[in-house]
Amino acid sequence: MIKINKLTSALLLFSIAVTSCNDYLDKLPDDRAIIDSKTKVSKLITSAYPTVSTILVSEISSDNVTDNGKKYSTLPQVDEMYRFKTITASDNDCPRNLWNGYYKAVATANEALQAINDMGNTDDLKAQRGEALLCRAFSMFQMSTVFCMAYDSLKADQYLGLPYPLEPEQSVNTHYERGTLAELYKHINADIEEALPLIDDAAYDIPKYHFNTKAAYAFAARFNLYYQNWDKVIEYATKALGGSPIDCLRQREPYNTAAGVDDYFNMYIQSSQPCNFLMGPAYSIAARVLDGGYLRYAHNMTVLGYDTYWAYSPWNPSTATSGSSLLWSAHSLYGNNNIVREPKLEEIFEYTDKVNDIGYVHIVDVLFTGDETILCRAEAYAHKKEYTKALADMNTWAEANLEKSFGSTTRKALTEDDVNAFMNSIKYAAVHPVSEFEMSIKKKLHPQGFTVETGSQENIIQLILYMRRVTNMFQGLRFMDLKRYGIEYEHYVENEDPLTFTAGDLRGAIQLPTDVIAAGLQANPRTTDDLSGNGAEHMTGQNPDLNKPNTSKMYNERVY
Repeated sequence: MIKINKLTSALLLFSIAVTSCNDYLDKLPDDRAIIDSKTKVSKLITSAYPTVSTILVSEISSDNVTDNGKKYSTLPQVDEMYRFKTITASDNDCPRNLWNGYYKAVATANEALQAINDMGNTDDLKAQRGEALLCRAFSMFQMSTVFCMAYDSLKADQYLGLPYPLEPEQSVNTHYERGTLAELYKHINADIEEALPLIDDAAYDIPKYHFNTKAAYAFAARFNLYYQNWDKVIEYATKALGGSPIDCLRQREPYNTAAGVDDYFNMYIQSSQPCNFLMGPAYSIAARVLDGGYLRYAHNMTVLGYDTYWAYSPWNPSTATSGSSLLWSAHSLYGNNNIVREPKLEEIFEYTDKVNDIGYVHIVDVLFTGDETILCRAEAYAHKKEYTKALADMNTWAEANLEKSFGSTTRKALTEDDVNAFMNSIKYAAVHPVSEFEMSIKKKLHPQGFTVETGSQENIIQLILYMRRVTNMFQGLRFMDLKRYGIEYEHYVENEDPLTFTAGDLRGAIQLPTDVIAAGLQANPRTTDDLSGNGAEHMTGQNPDLNKPNTSKMYNERVY
């Protein structure tokens, strides 16, 4: 039996210590609920799923967006994200909000684990224990993708990690150290490994909103991909995908006949879709920003045409057009020259005061999918030089994501020779392109902690990275791929010097919340001063009320 603290974790106090009175911090409140049954602990674990999202900071930090110019507006925090600066705001999607949200989820998971221990850790609580362990691991993993460098086996003992609480807090004066990235990944791995055999889908009324078996193994596959444990990626992705992987991939044809943005989005997030392994509701303005609510920094027609959906590729013989592209999603885009999107991430507004138009901004993200999981496995096979198996997974992805024929193009199976011929025929993208014709899907790779051989291995991985990019657009995963492979890119800024993100760039570890640093936790190092100004002088039209519904409905026109 355990009592639940309303003040969930001393780690949360890092964020309020500098503004709270000493009397409040000197004691933990004793207003508690008793958790003494399987039903109660199961209910508690539902609160161990984070309700924050890394999408906005990761997407804006990546090469999926560019600058449309100073005449367009943005939010101060988005400007800081784009410029790789310390983010000083504390709204949804900012470091302070992410820090509090993820550590609150970790604290809840720890309360559940303690309750399970107090009830004897009996066999009938195994499923609950497994779920709580995965919830703790997932929140810490998500934080690592934002606040830490990509895992590098040669530097993980030097890179900073994050505090990893393993039990409920009993004192507000607990001292924390960040430890190393190696230690952080070791803790995450231990939780995942213990949890996987315990997961039981029968424990859930609505499995797609819990770590069901497929979601658990998909999480394990992605984590091990970032951890560079290729054999584990293959093992766990295979368990997630089962004997017929195509049945776990998104069947794209119905999306092409969607009546519009809302229809497409509603189909995309249906929990009944076999490809959707885990759904993640969150308080977030990511959809509002990425869908065109603020046009300064966006996925525009140039990025679309030369880098993402409409780029020259093995299934699109043209550039900057979808006229002959086989990619289903290339024909399911909405927007205009300044903002183009696939409507997989749309704002859901919860009214708390309908009369005054006030409420909360939500998103629903599909956290794990079959499409991403099979690409995790393909990438792992490529690293092991098992190219036939990698190509088999790539062709399964193609079967689901590419039309059989469109325009002048007909789909054919990818072979090692074909991939080599295509990749060898195109130039590497310029880090600082002087025109769009210096852009391409082929990037210079500077792998962090592993090697990639020139030739078949690099060419296959290049194509897998492009597949991952178009699969995971608007979901924030591209930033970790850039960090893992040390892909250098620029953030163009109108009438200013471009901002270059380099291989192993320390700014890839987003700075901790300022009040967390002020309270004593070690800051992420920087090679340059990113605290001098926040770019506010470059913004126009800023007076947003983020507690009101989005009124930007002008970018819902189909683009072809």
